[in-house]
Amino acid sequence: MEYVILAVVIAVVAIGAVTGLVVNGRRRKELPPTQRPTGIAPQAPAEPQVGDEAAPPREAPVQTIEEVELPADAGTTEAAAPAPVAEPVEAEQAAAAPAIEVPEPTAGRLVRLRSRLSRSQNSIGKGLLALLSRDRLDEDTWEEIEETLLTADVGVAPTQELVERLRTRVKVLGTRTPAELRGLLHEELVALIGTEADRNLKTAKHEDGRPAVVLVVGVNGVGKTTTSGKLGRVLVADGRSVVLGAADTFRAAAADQLQTWGERVGARTVRGPEGGDPASVAFDAVKEGIAEGADTVLIDTAGRLHTKTGLMDELGKVKRVVEKHGPVDEVLLVLDATTGQNGLVQARVFAEVVDITGIVLTKLDGTAKGGIVVAVQRELGVPVKLIGLGEGADDLAPFEPGAFVDALIGD
Repeated sequence: MEYVILAVVIAVVAIGAVTGLVVNGRRRKELPPTQRPTGIAPQAPAEPQVGDEAAPPREAPVQTIEEVELPADAGTTEAAAPAPVAEPVEAEQAAAAPAIEVPEPTAGRLVRLRSRLSRSQNSIGKGLLALLSRDRLDEDTWEEIEETLLTADVGVAPTQELVERLRTRVKVLGTRTPAELRGLLHEELVALIGTEADRNLKTAKHEDGRPAVVLVVGVNGVGKTTTSGKLGRVLVADGRSVVLGAADTFRAAAADQLQTWGERVGARTVRGPEGGDPASVAFDAVKEGIAEGADTVLIDTAGRLHTKTGLMDELGKVKRVVEKHGPVDEVLLVLDATTGQNGLVQARVFAEVVDITGIVLTKLDGTAKGGIVVAVQRELGVPVKLIGLGEGADDLAPFEPGAFVDALIGD
Protein backbone atom coordinates (compact mmCIF):
# COMPACT_ATOMS: atom_id res chain seq x y z
CA MET A 1 0.00 0.00 0.00
CA GLU A 2 2.80 2.39 0.89
CA TYR A 3 4.43 1.66 -2.44
CA VAL A 4 1.25 2.53 -4.27
CA ILE A 5 0.96 5.89 -2.49
CA LEU A 6 4.63 6.69 -3.24
CA ALA A 7 4.18 5.93 -6.91
CA VAL A 8 1.13 8.19 -7.09
CA VAL A 9 3.02 11.08 -5.44
CA ILE A 10 5.94 10.72 -7.86
CA ALA A 11 3.56 10.72 -10.82
CA VAL A 12 1.80 13.86 -9.56
CA VAL A 13 5.15 15.70 -9.12
CA ALA A 14 6.31 14.73 -12.62
CA ILE A 15 3.07 15.91 -14.18
CA GLY A 16 3.37 19.21 -12.32
CA ALA A 17 6.91 19.77 -13.51
CA VAL A 18 6.02 19.13 -17.09
CA THR A 19 3.03 21.45 -16.82
CA GLY A 20 5.22 24.25 -15.44
CA LEU A 21 7.69 24.02 -18.28
CA VAL A 22 4.92 24.33 -20.85
CA VAL A 23 3.37 27.36 -19.16
CA ASN A 24 6.75 29.05 -18.84
CA GLY A 25 7.44 28.63 -22.59
CA ARG A 26 4.11 30.15 -23.47
CA ARG A 27 4.70 33.12 -21.22
CA ARG A 28 8.08 33.83 -22.85
CA LYS A 29 6.50 33.90 -26.29
CA GLU A 30 3.90 36.44 -25.11
CA LEU A 31 6.45 38.87 -23.58
CA PRO A 32 6.85 42.23 -25.54
CA PRO A 33 10.20 42.93 -27.28
CA THR A 34 13.03 44.38 -25.23
CA GLN A 35 12.62 48.16 -24.70
CA ARG A 36 15.39 50.70 -25.64
CA PRO A 37 17.23 52.34 -22.77
CA THR A 38 15.47 55.40 -21.42
CA GLY A 39 16.85 58.86 -22.40
CA ILE A 40 17.51 58.14 -26.13
CA ALA A 41 14.61 59.05 -28.35
CA PRO A 42 13.88 56.76 -31.26
CA GLN A 43 14.96 58.38 -34.63
CA ALA A 44 13.49 57.74 -38.03
CA PRO A 45 16.02 57.23 -40.80
CA ALA A 46 16.75 60.51 -42.68
CA GLU A 47 15.75 60.82 -46.32
CA PRO A 48 18.86 60.48 -48.48
CA GLN A 49 19.95 63.70 -50.23
CA VAL A 50 22.07 64.15 -53.38
CA GLY A 51 25.60 63.05 -52.54
CA ASP A 52 24.70 62.17 -48.90
CA GLU A 53 24.90 58.40 -49.05
CA ALA A 54 27.63 58.25 -46.39
CA ALA A 55 26.67 61.36 -44.36
CA PRO A 56 25.86 61.06 -40.60
CA PRO A 57 22.27 61.53 -39.32
CA ARG A 58 21.19 65.17 -39.19
CA GLU A 59 19.53 66.94 -36.28
CA ALA A 60 17.65 69.32 -38.61
CA PRO A 61 14.16 68.41 -39.80
CA VAL A 62 14.03 66.41 -42.95
CA GLN A 63 13.76 68.64 -46.05
CA THR A 64 12.45 67.82 -49.47
CA ILE A 65 14.67 67.80 -52.52
CA GLU A 66 13.12 71.06 -53.72
CA GLU A 67 14.06 72.88 -50.50
CA VAL A 68 17.68 71.77 -50.32
CA GLU A 69 20.13 74.57 -51.21
CA LEU A 70 23.21 73.65 -53.14
CA PRO A 71 26.47 74.25 -51.26
CA ALA A 72 28.86 76.98 -52.44
CA ASP A 73 31.37 74.47 -53.79
CA ALA A 74 29.26 72.20 -55.90
CA GLY A 75 32.33 70.28 -57.00
CA THR A 76 32.87 68.69 -53.52
CA THR A 77 29.43 67.69 -52.30
CA GLU A 78 27.20 67.87 -55.34
CA ALA A 79 27.53 66.01 -58.64
CA ALA A 80 28.65 68.35 -61.44
CA ALA A 81 25.92 69.25 -63.90
CA PRO A 82 26.48 67.60 -67.26
CA ALA A 83 27.59 69.91 -70.07
CA PRO A 84 24.82 70.76 -72.52
CA VAL A 85 24.86 68.51 -75.53
CA ALA A 86 24.55 70.20 -78.93
CA GLU A 87 21.48 69.37 -80.90
CA PRO A 88 22.19 66.78 -83.60
CA VAL A 89 21.25 69.24 -86.37
CA GLU A 90 23.60 71.91 -85.01
CA ALA A 91 26.40 69.39 -84.72
CA GLU A 92 25.90 68.28 -88.32
CA GLN A 93 25.90 71.89 -89.53
CA ALA A 94 29.09 72.65 -87.60
CA ALA A 95 30.77 69.59 -89.09
CA ALA A 96 29.64 70.49 -92.61
CA ALA A 97 30.69 74.16 -92.45
CA PRO A 98 33.97 74.68 -94.32
CA ALA A 99 36.87 76.14 -92.40
CA ILE A 100 37.51 79.79 -93.23
CA GLU A 101 40.93 80.23 -94.79
CA VAL A 102 43.24 83.20 -94.27
CA PRO A 103 44.50 84.31 -97.71
CA GLU A 104 48.15 85.15 -98.15
CA PRO A 105 48.82 88.93 -97.88
CA THR A 106 48.95 90.56 -101.29
CA ALA A 107 51.90 92.81 -100.49
CA GLY A 108 55.03 91.24 -101.94
CA ARG A 109 53.29 88.29 -103.60
CA LEU A 110 55.03 88.99 -106.90
CA VAL A 111 58.39 89.05 -105.16
CA ARG A 112 57.69 85.70 -103.51
CA LEU A 113 56.71 84.24 -106.88
CA ARG A 114 59.81 85.66 -108.54
CA SER A 115 61.62 82.38 -109.06
CA ARG A 116 58.61 80.86 -110.83
CA LEU A 117 58.33 83.84 -113.16
CA SER A 118 62.06 83.90 -113.81
CA ARG A 119 62.14 80.26 -114.87
CA SER A 120 59.37 80.72 -117.42
CA GLN A 121 60.47 84.08 -118.78
CA ASN A 122 64.22 83.54 -119.19
CA SER A 123 63.97 83.82 -122.99
CA ILE A 124 63.08 87.52 -122.54
CA GLY A 125 65.18 88.91 -119.73
CA LYS A 126 68.09 86.52 -119.58
CA GLY A 127 68.10 86.13 -123.35
CA LEU A 128 68.41 89.89 -123.86
CA LEU A 129 71.09 90.12 -121.21
CA ALA A 130 73.13 87.37 -122.88
CA LEU A 131 72.94 89.12 -126.25
CA LEU A 132 73.96 92.48 -124.82
CA SER A 133 76.91 90.87 -123.05
CA ARG A 134 78.58 89.78 -126.29
CA ASP A 135 82.03 91.23 -126.96
CA ARG A 136 80.91 92.73 -130.25
CA LEU A 137 77.43 94.16 -130.78
CA ASP A 138 77.11 94.06 -134.57
CA GLU A 139 73.97 94.39 -136.67
CA ASP A 140 73.31 90.68 -136.51
CA THR A 141 73.24 90.87 -132.72
CA TRP A 142 70.83 93.80 -132.74
CA GLU A 143 68.59 91.89 -135.12
CA GLU A 144 68.59 88.98 -132.67
CA ILE A 145 67.63 91.34 -129.87
CA GLU A 146 64.79 92.70 -131.99
CA GLU A 147 63.62 89.19 -132.87
CA THR A 148 63.66 88.16 -129.23
CA LEU A 149 61.39 91.07 -128.31
CA LEU A 150 58.96 90.43 -131.17
CA THR A 151 58.76 86.73 -130.33
CA ALA A 152 57.86 87.70 -126.79
CA ASP A 153 54.89 89.68 -128.15
CA VAL A 154 56.21 93.05 -127.09
CA GLY A 155 54.85 94.49 -130.33
CA VAL A 156 56.52 96.19 -133.29
CA ALA A 157 56.45 99.81 -132.12
CA PRO A 158 57.58 99.12 -128.54
CA THR A 159 60.33 96.81 -129.84
CA GLN A 160 61.74 99.48 -132.15
CA GLU A 161 61.67 102.04 -129.34
CA LEU A 162 63.53 99.74 -126.97
CA VAL A 163 66.19 98.71 -129.49
CA GLU A 164 66.95 102.33 -130.38
CA ARG A 165 67.27 103.33 -126.73
CA LEU A 166 69.51 100.35 -125.99
CA ARG A 167 71.77 101.18 -128.97
CA THR A 168 72.18 104.76 -127.79
CA ARG A 169 72.82 103.92 -124.16
CA VAL A 170 75.32 101.16 -124.95
CA LYS A 171 77.37 103.60 -127.09
CA VAL A 172 77.33 106.22 -124.34
CA LEU A 173 78.15 103.63 -121.69
CA GLY A 174 81.31 102.50 -123.41
CA THR A 175 82.37 99.72 -121.05
CA ARG A 176 79.78 97.00 -120.57
CA THR A 177 80.25 95.08 -117.34
CA PRO A 178 77.53 92.54 -116.45
CA ALA A 179 76.32 94.73 -113.60
CA GLU A 180 76.11 97.80 -115.83
CA LEU A 181 74.24 95.94 -118.56
CA ARG A 182 71.80 94.49 -116.07
CA GLY A 183 71.07 97.92 -114.63
CA LEU A 184 70.68 99.44 -118.09
CA LEU A 185 68.30 96.72 -119.29
CA HIS A 186 66.30 96.93 -116.06
CA GLU A 187 65.78 100.67 -116.44
CA GLU A 188 64.73 100.44 -120.07
CA LEU A 189 62.28 97.56 -119.57
CA VAL A 190 60.64 99.29 -116.60
CA ALA A 191 60.33 102.47 -118.66
CA LEU A 192 58.81 100.48 -121.53
CA ILE A 193 56.18 98.94 -119.23
CA GLY A 194 55.51 102.26 -117.54
CA THR A 195 55.40 103.34 -113.93
CA GLU A 196 53.05 106.31 -114.09
CA ALA A 197 49.78 104.39 -114.54
CA ASP A 198 47.54 103.86 -111.51
CA ARG A 199 47.59 100.10 -110.90
CA ASN A 200 45.60 100.16 -107.66
CA LEU A 201 42.24 98.37 -107.62
CA LYS A 202 39.35 100.66 -106.71
CA THR A 203 37.64 98.39 -104.19
CA ALA A 204 36.96 100.69 -101.21
CA LYS A 205 33.42 101.47 -100.10
CA HIS A 206 32.07 104.84 -101.26
CA GLU A 207 31.45 107.70 -98.85
CA ASP A 208 27.68 107.27 -99.19
CA GLY A 209 28.00 103.63 -98.05
CA ARG A 210 27.66 102.01 -101.46
CA PRO A 211 30.08 99.14 -102.11
CA ALA A 212 32.61 99.36 -104.90
CA VAL A 213 31.55 97.26 -107.90
CA VAL A 214 34.08 95.21 -109.85
CA LEU A 215 33.00 93.58 -113.13
CA VAL A 216 35.16 90.70 -114.44
CA VAL A 217 34.90 90.04 -118.19
CA GLY A 218 36.69 87.88 -120.75
CA VAL A 219 36.29 85.15 -123.34
CA ASN A 220 35.74 81.45 -122.69
CA GLY A 221 38.71 79.42 -121.51
CA VAL A 222 40.87 82.15 -119.98
CA GLY A 223 40.18 80.98 -116.41
CA LYS A 224 37.82 83.86 -115.66
CA THR A 225 35.74 82.26 -112.89
CA THR A 226 38.87 80.92 -111.21
CA THR A 227 40.43 84.36 -111.52
CA SER A 228 37.28 85.89 -109.98
CA GLY A 229 37.58 83.50 -107.05
CA LYS A 230 41.26 84.31 -106.58
CA LEU A 231 40.50 88.01 -106.85
CA GLY A 232 37.95 87.56 -104.05
CA ARG A 233 40.80 86.18 -101.94
CA VAL A 234 42.97 89.19 -102.86
CA LEU A 235 40.24 91.55 -101.68
CA VAL A 236 39.70 89.65 -98.41
CA ALA A 237 43.47 89.62 -97.82
CA ASP A 238 43.39 93.41 -98.22
CA GLY A 239 40.73 93.66 -95.52
CA ARG A 240 37.65 94.04 -97.71
CA SER A 241 34.28 92.46 -96.99
CA VAL A 242 33.12 90.93 -100.26
CA VAL A 243 29.90 89.77 -101.92
CA LEU A 244 30.31 87.64 -105.05
CA GLY A 245 27.83 87.76 -107.92
CA ALA A 246 27.62 84.58 -110.05
CA ALA A 247 26.35 86.22 -113.24
CA ASP A 248 27.73 83.40 -115.42
CA THR A 249 24.41 81.57 -115.64
CA PHE A 250 25.11 79.73 -118.90
CA ARG A 251 28.08 77.54 -118.03
CA ALA A 252 27.19 74.49 -115.97
CA ALA A 253 28.57 74.59 -112.42
CA ALA A 254 30.06 78.09 -112.83
CA ALA A 255 28.01 79.39 -109.90
CA ASP A 256 28.98 76.37 -107.78
CA GLN A 257 32.62 76.96 -108.57
CA LEU A 258 32.45 80.63 -107.58
CA GLN A 259 30.48 79.85 -104.42
CA THR A 260 33.14 77.34 -103.36
CA TRP A 261 35.81 80.00 -103.74
CA GLY A 262 33.72 82.39 -101.67
CA GLU A 263 33.02 79.93 -98.88
CA ARG A 264 36.75 79.34 -98.41
CA VAL A 265 37.24 82.95 -97.32
CA GLY A 266 33.79 83.64 -95.82
CA ALA A 267 32.36 85.63 -98.74
CA ARG A 268 28.71 85.11 -99.68
CA THR A 269 27.69 84.37 -103.26
CA VAL A 270 24.51 85.68 -104.90
CA ARG A 271 23.35 83.40 -107.68
CA GLY A 272 20.33 82.80 -109.88
CA PRO A 273 18.76 79.89 -111.74
CA GLU A 274 20.82 78.13 -114.38
CA GLY A 275 20.22 79.82 -117.71
CA GLY A 276 18.70 82.86 -115.99
CA ASP A 277 19.22 86.52 -116.80
CA PRO A 278 22.84 87.51 -115.98
CA ALA A 279 21.90 91.17 -115.63
CA SER A 280 19.31 90.29 -112.99
CA VAL A 281 21.85 88.32 -110.96
CA ALA A 282 24.37 91.16 -111.18
CA PHE A 283 21.69 93.66 -110.06
CA ASP A 284 20.71 91.48 -107.09
CA ALA A 285 24.35 91.03 -106.08
CA VAL A 286 24.89 94.77 -105.84
CA LYS A 287 21.58 95.16 -104.01
CA GLU A 288 22.66 92.52 -101.49
CA GLY A 289 26.06 94.17 -101.11
CA ILE A 290 24.35 97.47 -100.25
CA ALA A 291 22.07 95.73 -97.71
CA GLU A 292 25.00 93.97 -96.02
CA GLY A 293 27.22 97.03 -95.99
CA ALA A 294 29.92 95.19 -97.94
CA ASP A 295 33.03 96.97 -99.16
CA THR A 296 33.15 95.34 -102.59
CA VAL A 297 30.79 93.46 -104.92
CA LEU A 298 32.69 91.27 -107.37
CA ILE A 299 30.66 90.10 -110.38
CA ASP A 300 31.80 87.19 -112.55
CA THR A 301 30.21 87.41 -116.00
CA ALA A 302 29.79 84.67 -118.57
CA GLY A 303 32.67 84.01 -120.96
CA ARG A 304 31.92 85.55 -124.32
CA LEU A 305 33.33 84.97 -127.76
CA HIS A 306 34.49 88.33 -129.02
CA THR A 307 33.13 87.39 -132.46
CA LYS A 308 29.53 86.98 -131.21
CA THR A 309 27.76 90.32 -131.38
CA GLY A 310 24.71 89.19 -129.36
CA LEU A 311 26.75 88.01 -126.40
CA MET A 312 28.83 91.17 -126.37
CA ASP A 313 25.66 93.27 -126.43
CA GLU A 314 24.40 91.32 -123.43
CA LEU A 315 27.59 92.22 -121.55
CA GLY A 316 26.79 95.87 -122.19
CA LYS A 317 23.34 95.25 -120.73
CA VAL A 318 24.81 93.75 -117.56
CA LYS A 319 26.91 96.86 -117.03
CA ARG A 320 23.98 99.22 -117.69
CA VAL A 321 21.70 97.37 -115.26
CA VAL A 322 24.34 97.35 -112.52
CA GLU A 323 24.84 101.10 -113.02
CA LYS A 324 21.27 101.68 -111.81
CA HIS A 325 22.76 101.31 -108.32
CA GLY A 326 25.70 103.57 -109.16
CA PRO A 327 28.84 103.68 -111.32
CA VAL A 328 30.90 100.54 -111.88
CA ASP A 329 34.30 101.13 -110.30
CA GLU A 330 36.39 98.53 -112.13
CA VAL A 331 35.97 96.52 -115.32
CA LEU A 332 38.77 93.97 -115.41
CA LEU A 333 39.50 92.12 -118.63
CA VAL A 334 41.01 88.67 -118.09
CA LEU A 335 43.45 87.63 -120.83
CA ASP A 336 45.38 84.40 -121.26
CA ALA A 337 49.03 85.39 -121.68
CA THR A 338 49.70 82.30 -123.80
CA THR A 339 47.38 83.54 -126.57
CA GLY A 340 49.76 86.37 -127.47
CA GLN A 341 48.53 88.65 -130.24
CA ASN A 342 45.09 87.00 -130.26
CA GLY A 343 44.61 88.44 -126.81
CA LEU A 344 44.98 91.91 -128.30
CA VAL A 345 42.13 91.24 -130.72
CA GLN A 346 39.93 90.18 -127.81
CA ALA A 347 40.94 93.27 -125.85
CA ARG A 348 39.93 95.62 -128.69
CA VAL A 349 36.41 94.17 -128.99
CA PHE A 350 35.74 94.17 -125.25
CA ALA A 351 36.98 97.74 -124.98
CA GLU A 352 34.36 98.76 -127.57
CA VAL A 353 31.52 97.30 -125.47
CA VAL A 354 32.56 98.27 -121.94
CA ASP A 355 35.12 100.70 -120.61
CA ILE A 356 38.01 98.49 -119.53
CA THR A 357 39.86 99.89 -116.49
CA GLY A 358 42.46 97.19 -116.00
CA ILE A 359 43.94 93.95 -117.34
CA VAL A 360 44.40 90.63 -115.54
CA LEU A 361 46.98 88.45 -117.30
CA THR A 362 46.66 84.77 -116.41
CA LYS A 363 49.03 81.84 -117.06
CA LEU A 364 51.99 84.20 -117.29
CA ASP A 365 54.21 81.56 -115.68
CA GLY A 366 53.55 79.16 -118.55
CA THR A 367 54.74 81.27 -121.46
CA ALA A 368 57.80 83.10 -122.71
CA LYS A 369 55.55 85.81 -124.18
CA GLY A 370 55.74 88.22 -121.25
CA GLY A 371 55.90 91.09 -123.74
CA ILE A 372 52.10 90.96 -123.90
CA VAL A 373 52.21 93.14 -120.77
CA VAL A 374 53.64 95.97 -122.87
CA ALA A 375 51.55 95.33 -125.97
CA VAL A 376 48.15 95.18 -124.31
CA GLN A 377 48.79 98.33 -122.33
CA ARG A 378 49.77 100.17 -125.52
CA GLU A 379 46.71 98.80 -127.32
CA LEU A 380 44.10 99.74 -124.71
CA GLY A 381 45.78 102.57 -122.87
CA VAL A 382 44.93 100.85 -119.57
CA PRO A 383 47.35 99.22 -117.12
CA VAL A 384 47.91 95.60 -116.23
CA LYS A 385 46.77 95.43 -112.60
CA LEU A 386 47.01 91.72 -111.74
CA ILE A 387 48.93 88.74 -113.07
CA GLY A 388 48.36 85.02 -112.53
CA LEU A 389 51.46 82.93 -111.93
CA GLY A 390 50.19 79.44 -111.17
CA GLU A 391 47.35 77.17 -110.11
CA GLY A 392 47.55 77.90 -106.37
CA ALA A 393 44.77 79.80 -104.60
CA ASP A 394 47.08 82.72 -103.81
CA ASP A 395 48.99 82.79 -107.10
CA LEU A 396 47.26 85.97 -108.28
CA ALA A 397 49.50 88.96 -107.59
CA PRO A 398 49.25 92.73 -107.98
CA PHE A 399 51.43 93.76 -110.92
CA GLU A 400 54.58 95.70 -110.01
CA PRO A 401 56.77 96.69 -112.99
CA GLY A 402 60.02 96.75 -111.00
CA ALA A 403 59.52 93.33 -109.42
CA PHE A 404 58.33 91.92 -112.74
CA VAL A 405 61.48 93.07 -114.58
CA ASP A 406 63.67 91.81 -111.72
CA ALA A 407 62.16 88.38 -112.27
CA LEU A 408 62.69 88.58 -116.02
CA ILE A 409 66.36 89.47 -115.79
CA GLY A 410 67.20 87.31 -112.77
CA ASP A 411 70.06 87.81 -110.37
